[in-house]
Amino acid sequence: VQLQASGGGLVQAGGSLRLSCKASRMILSTFWGTAFSWYRQAPGKERELVADSSPDGNPVYGDSVTGRFTISRDNARKTVYLQMNSLKTEDTAVYYCNARGPNLNYWGEGTQVTVSS
Repeated sequence: VQLQASGGGLVQAGGSLRLSCKASRMILSTFWGTAFSWYRQAPGKERELVADSSPDGNPVYGDSVTGRFTISRDNARKTVYLQMNSLKTEDTAVYYCNARGPNLNYWGEGTQVTVSS
């Protein structure tokens, strides 16, 4: 299984970005039963949970992004998205996609998000 994250970049504060995480080589039925999360890590800080999407539950968001970020999944495309609105300079970090389920736990390579003031 390979998680391909994309969509990062440089944006001004108040702007928006959409990150994508494609689970290539994952069987579709496995994708349906897998929980996907976005984490981020800023320089000098620990990795923190941004958003989590379980197959059968409501999305969970970190306190700092609630109301601004939305996680969604396209099962047909085996892709998970993170829509980020009203971006703040403190959202600057490397964002990572994670897939977890019975007997699996995968991390994608990070994608850099930089928010300028």
